[in-house]
Amino acid sequence: MIKLNNNIAALTTYLQAQKWLNNNESIKSVEKPGEGNMNFTLRVITNQRSFILKQSRDYVEKYPQVAAPTERALREAEFYELIQTVPQLKEMMPNLMNLDKQNNVMLMEDLGSGKDYSNLYEEGKYILEEDLYTVIDFISKLHTSITTETTDKKITNRKMRELNHEHIFIYPYLDDNGINLDDILPGLQKHATLLKQDEKLKSNVLELGKLYLEDGNILLHGDYFPNSWLKTKSEVKIIDPEFCFFGFAEFEIGVTIAHLKMAKQSDEIVKKALKLYKDKCSLDDQLAEKFTAIEIIRRIIGLAQLPLEIGLEKRVELLNEAHKTLIK
Repeated sequence: MIKLNNNIAALTTYLQAQKWLNNNESIKSVEKPGEGNMNFTLRVITNQRSFILKQSRDYVEKYPQVAAPTERALREAEFYELIQTVPQLKEMMPNLMNLDKQNNVMLMEDLGSGKDYSNLYEEGKYILEEDLYTVIDFISKLHTSITTETTDKKITNRKMRELNHEHIFIYPYLDDNGINLDDILPGLQKHATLLKQDEKLKSNVLELGKLYLEDGNILLHGDYFPNSWLKTKSEVKIIDPEFCFFGFAEFEIGVTIAHLKMAKQSDEIVKKALKLYKDKCSLDDQLAEKFTAIEIIRRIIGLAQLPLEIGLEKRVELLNEAHKTLIK
């Protein structure tokens, strides 16, 4: 497999071999478009246009020590193919322009300079209500438009789910998982140890993990949190559905709500997000709450840390709330 890098001469050779460059088109510069976790991404600026190259490799780009399914870009491409039939969804995501299946490379529309919503984790940053409406409207439209009743195609994305399962439901609860949480925030390790010693909690988490691995009837984005929401100059776009699969809405919404909570968004905003979703979709509230709890725990004591600015007291409060939810 060809491994892309930011060398312009090598990129030119690759793109010409793929016939992805126009006549008399040449690369002027390349740059990193954002802080992606999973894949190698590059903005290519030519004398005619700009576009994004995205390649999936056999490891996580941000954590090279973590193995990952090489072909995940192909599953993401299947997601983009499915949403072509729903104008509202298509308009809110970048267009997939070309796909190199042999090397797991996507050539995608460049949405321009924009920033994801990871700044919500900063102290005093809040999501605008109209932006919240947009991101919830997208996911409710996705969940109601692309189901096993509306399409014969089904994305299982089994390998990516197994990877995610390991890091959500297993890894954070291991006694020795190689993470010293006191390096992240002094005093956090003690509270994580208390969770790891609760056998009922771990048993209930494993049961939810089994449910996550089951196939469901609706298409999920699979990783729906602020880093997957992009604020461009004119609108909100949705990106990075490489964890997509047909599953259960409660997992998706649970994750979203967890991140609003960890970003210290107001209770009013959290309630509004749930109401916006439930106005259009059915939801098992208790199950969604459990997946919210799962996501909070794994993000606070697991490998996939967030740029949280909340202190130890708030993190412990969130962990305790999650604990209570999961042992009911």
